[in-house]
Amino acid sequence: MISKQTIDEVLFRNDISSLIGSYVQLKRAGSNMKGLCPFHNEKTPSFQVYTNDNSFYCFGCGIGGNAITFVRQIEHLDYEGAIEFLAKRAGITVVRDDDKYVQDNRGVKKDRLLQLNKEAARFFNRMLYSSDPKARECLRYFKEKRRLSDATITHFGLGYAPDSYDAMLKYMLAKGYTKEELFAGFFAAKNDKGHYYDNFRNRAMFPIIDVTGNVIAFGGRVLDDSKPKYRNTMDTVVYKKSRSVFALNFAKNASQESVILCEGYLDVISLHQAGFTNAIASLGTAITPEQAKLISRYTKKVNVCYDSDEAGQKATQRAMRILSDAGLEVVVIQIPGEKDPDDYIKTYGKEKFADILNGAKSKFEYNMSSIISKYDVNIPQDRINALKELEQLISKFYSKAERDIYIQSVSEKLKVDQKSVKDDVERLVKRNSYNQKKSESEKLIQSAYGYSDRVNPDFARAPEVASNEENVLGLMLVYPEFRSAVVGKKMLSAEHFLTDLNRRIFEYLCELEGNPELDDVNSRFGVEEVGRITKIKVNRMKFPLNGDETLDEAVTMLKRSVEKKTSENIQTFDELDKLLNSKRIN
Repeated sequence: MISKQTIDEVLFRNDISSLIGSYVQLKRAGSNMKGLCPFHNEKTPSFQVYTNDNSFYCFGCGIGGNAITFVRQIEHLDYEGAIEFLAKRAGITVVRDDDKYVQDNRGVKKDRLLQLNKEAARFFNRMLYSSDPKARECLRYFKEKRRLSDATITHFGLGYAPDSYDAMLKYMLAKGYTKEELFAGFFAAKNDKGHYYDNFRNRAMFPIIDVTGNVIAFGGRVLDDSKPKYRNTMDTVVYKKSRSVFALNFAKNASQESVILCEGYLDVISLHQAGFTNAIASLGTAITPEQAKLISRYTKKVNVCYDSDEAGQKATQRAMRILSDAGLEVVVIQIPGEKDPDDYIKTYGKEKFADILNGAKSKFEYNMSSIISKYDVNIPQDRINALKELEQLISKFYSKAERDIYIQSVSEKLKVDQKSVKDDVERLVKRNSYNQKKSESEKLIQSAYGYSDRVNPDFARAPEVASNEENVLGLMLVYPEFRSAVVGKKMLSAEHFLTDLNRRIFEYLCELEGNPELDDVNSRFGVEEVGRITKIKVNRMKFPLNGDETLDEAVTMLKRSVEKKTSENIQTFDELDKLLNSKRIN
């Protein structure tokens, strides 16, 4: 594990306001800093950075913690990965207590798996140019059917997996890798008798490379009509499909203005060959919020270029919503004739594709076209139905100026009086605002009683006790002398904490009192739990301290509420027994 000394040095050398300021625009708010939260979509800043103790907390989404917690969330890294990231940022050499690197559930070290992937990429690329007739067929597929140049094939590291059950296995074993390592990297599969065999066979191979240049996974495409069409690396310790983006390693250096989001590997590769080197793909899955956050680090605008069939339209709608939530400007490229980018460029050339790209529709224009296409606007009732949908759509835009522009567009498109459309939209805006306030009020009430608490679900069963638990924990978190008093005088035990999360926090603080080496909540708690711990600490800091009496009163209130809750439960059980006995007698 990474040594405590390294962790302390990492936290000391990474000033949290400087770290977070490289991702979020922060403004001074008294002795602290404030900004828009990078973890959820908001218009009013609720994200606070506490410079005095190098921590942060968002009052909107509840995420909080220290520099390690922030990097875990923003970079989608595990605990040790976040420490390594921060160490590199501060120029610190990571020292480990032993050689136990972070391992996946198949037991392979991260560094070893990255080396394995790199060697596999070399193998597949070498096989593509071998004398094997099927390899020649794969090369013809790339060059003749897909019209890819040698330079493009080399640039993307494309390759071929031989039509053999042990060709790769033998090669990699000779290189010093084990069957278990190949199995962990999904290069080998294992049958019921325990025999290993090549997982990728007779497939065109596409390496997936992360933004730092590491080969982290592979996609393999069949060269005939067999199924499945694609076989991909499953999630490993170095690869998470939902958090990776194909060709972002190239696109991030090509254009900071915008990227083109496609559906598949070959669309992206064809676009790069045609000069559109800002093309990326979401690895065959519907785009995820994690991928959107990753993309937003390198650009502010995304041109969505999915297929125009029904499935593609649904995927486009989803992508627009997720990308917008990540703070990205979204436009939609509509390719005529239901062609994909690869086919369109082959047929009409890159200049025509550039024209389509320049004519990309805004999110509203795309949705307006989709809505109007469902109706015959020459029929009065259809025009009314289209107008209602469009008015609903406009009412969801926050900016009044934006709404006015869209109202004008709809008015002209459907030949309806502009004032009438505006009146309808404003009524919907007021209704939406009322419903939102009502919903927020209900959520606030639920939150106060812990009904919607996912982090500490036990809160709702005993809200008074849970509140008193948090009061005591806040004192122990903020004031080390109170932690010493609680532990040294044995003022409380774990049995006084009825909620599981708060009990675990208490036990951690008790262990910490006797062993300062444990002082990093990230090693013991999940990201959401660290956020809750930070919230407890921040809430305690708002209130004044009245000497030792504050702790004594908090402990007394907790004990009384526990006794009361325990008594209520006993009474309930007694009443239940009486009821059951009466039913037996009757």
